[in-house]
Amino acid sequence: MIIPVRCFTCGKVLGSIFEEYKVRVYLNGEEPKKVLDELGVKRYCCRRTIISHPVVVK
Repeated sequence: MIIPVRCFTCGKVLGSIFEEYKVRVYLNGEEPKKVLDELGVKRYCCRRTIISHPVVVK
């Protein structure tokens, strides 16, 4: 699937945030809540968009 460029609900740009989130959570094993807090993602709609996106290609 394609990386979500914007939040589907509020329209905040998420494309640049998703790459760092993917590296820190999937490769470094950090906790998703901590990573999203540090990246400044505060709205639950944006958090849902990032967390629920499946990583299909390795």
